[in-house]
Amino acid sequence: MEKIISKDSLLRTLLFIGAVAIIIGLMPRKDSHSYQYEMGKPWAYSLLTAPSDMPIYLDSISMERVRDSISRSFIPVYQRDINGEKTTLAAYATRVNHTPGLHLTPGERNKLINALKKLLENGIVDQYTYQQVKSGKLKDVRFIHDNTAITLPADDFLSARAAYASLDSMFSDSDFRAAIEQTSMSQFLVPNVVLDSVATKRLLSEVMQKAMAPVGVIQQGERIIDKGDIVTPELYTLLKTYDRIAGSRSTSKVDRHYYPILGQLLYVVVILTSLYLFLYYFRWRTFGNNRAMVFIMTLVTAFVLFSYGMSETFRGGLYMVPFTVVAILMVVFFDGRTAYFVFITEIMLCTIIATFPLEFIFVQLVAGIVAITSLKELNRRSQLVRAAMFVFIAYCIAYVAVEVMQTGSADKLSTRMFGFFAINAVLISFTYVLVFVLEKIFGFVSSVTLVELSDVNNPVLRELSEECPGTFQHSMQVSNLASDAAHRIGANVQLVRTGALYHDIGKINNPAFFTENQHGVNPHDTLSPIQSARIVINHVFDGLKRAEKAKLPDVITDFIRQHHGNGRAKYFYNTYCNAHPGEEVDAAPFTYPGPNPQTKETSILMMADAVEAASRSLKEHTVPAITELVNRIIDGQIHDGLHDESPISFRDVNVIKNAFIERLRTMYHARVSYPDLKKDEQPAENPEK
Repeated sequence: MEKIISKDSLLRTLLFIGAVAIIIGLMPRKDSHSYQYEMGKPWAYSLLTAPSDMPIYLDSISMERVRDSISRSFIPVYQRDINGEKTTLAAYATRVNHTPGLHLTPGERNKLINALKKLLENGIVDQYTYQQVKSGKLKDVRFIHDNTAITLPADDFLSARAAYASLDSMFSDSDFRAAIEQTSMSQFLVPNVVLDSVATKRLLSEVMQKAMAPVGVIQQGERIIDKGDIVTPELYTLLKTYDRIAGSRSTSKVDRHYYPILGQLLYVVVILTSLYLFLYYFRWRTFGNNRAMVFIMTLVTAFVLFSYGMSETFRGGLYMVPFTVVAILMVVFFDGRTAYFVFITEIMLCTIIATFPLEFIFVQLVAGIVAITSLKELNRRSQLVRAAMFVFIAYCIAYVAVEVMQTGSADKLSTRMFGFFAINAVLISFTYVLVFVLEKIFGFVSSVTLVELSDVNNPVLRELSEECPGTFQHSMQVSNLASDAAHRIGANVQLVRTGALYHDIGKINNPAFFTENQHGVNPHDTLSPIQSARIVINHVFDGLKRAEKAKLPDVITDFIRQHHGNGRAKYFYNTYCNAHPGEEVDAAPFTYPGPNPQTKETSILMMADAVEAASRSLKEHTVPAITELVNRIIDGQIHDGLHDESPISFRDVNVIKNAFIERLRTMYHARVSYPDLKKDEQPAENPEK
């Protein structure tokens, strides 16, 4: 036993250390001097002052306006290719003077050359620049000569195509047009005014730098922002300046790196220790279940890592993480109280990376409570869709509430956040598939599986109804009794209902040896009490074999194993004692193998099984008789210590007794005797009618 306990403790310790190491090791690292803030949101930290003299720059909106204004009014720098012009004119003059077949005089030839010269002097530009000129976006250009800038209008600039088209207005005579084509004048209409991109960028940068220069200074120690102040565009710019200054300040290696990690480590250890303490003191059965602990710690760690990835990938991605899936899974496999505590643990661990911790905790807390309360049991897919819808509404209302409270206005609400919540709700709807996968991996049983198992068309239950109809009816009545009692004390109703249907499946092997299946012949009459007790007790072992063959979950086989506990087959034990007066009787042959009930649910079934079976032998089903029967049987079980290992309380026992009494009264209530129809003494006038 000590070795088992030691192994369990070691596993829980390794789970704890592993979770802490993974969460801290993969946590996104942030500069210890940086703060998390957004424009339009309140400042979540204490008073912040200037660490040194800080320049005041224009805010982002003002900067954008200045940039736009400069971009619109800035005059770009162009270069004129004088040498290229001379070369082009000389080349064209040579071509005009040496091209045969031109019907032009020397004076007319010079006229063509002068036309080209004029176009080049006016300036030929590329097509893009020409479009800028035509649209009015480029009215002036700048030329730099001997470090002197000269600004000239750009109205006369033409593109090569526009310059060639202008020749039509200059020369309408057919001889000139023929000469223009023969000399391929279009080849000489090349851009001679081109953009000087280097000079333009340099001058534009100088202008921008002057415009973006600090407009003031905050003295060292002067207030920048205080807790609750709204981060305006001006303050946002100041905070960015503070980040740059604080990040460049020299700090020790310990202060810059190790202290933040040590703080995070302590934070995570405290949170996970709180979870362990809760499970140890209030859910010790879960704490002692290795599969349950592996599942819980794996689930918590996996969602923390998923949150890290989403927050690093998407801005506001933390709100797309379906944290309520953690709560839903815990409700399905455990209980609402455990679900709530594990969910809170998850949220607190992820708060480390939240930009606005208060908003994050509040929104997630509301959503988690709604998820837990709207999905007590997962029996149908429609319940999950409904829960996802409720969670989405809860997210939206909580977000609006905290946003309006902090900003004092609904204008700052972000439609993007509602989109995140919608994605979150869609992801929640896939929990149904996740439940199925986790059942197979960890061997848990959900309410969905229990509902499927309680279907009377299940092969095992169908065989029970065919081979042992009396036992089947007994199991149905026990199921009704037990589920009603379970509902009243807050136990797992569906688990009790399903377990009750299967608790006696071992009787299929020998149906005639059980009273409810006998029809006048009792095979026990020919057997000794010890032989009869052995056959009756064996229905527990036979039931376990059938459960294993049918691959029933462990929580169902527990009902088969524990529904008699270590109790005795009293009928045969008492018969044997009466037949051997004065002898010391060994009770072992008459004792069930047990163990005694370990949970509230199995305790309820033991009580219901005994009460329902005994109620069939009552001669009168009056209220006093039923009450006396219920009290005698349940008190006898408690006196024998059969429920000592169960967490059931005396208050629960009283509630269960009342539930049984009311249910049995309903089952055995007296029916109204219907009177016979009296025939008319007078004969009918027309007997044929």
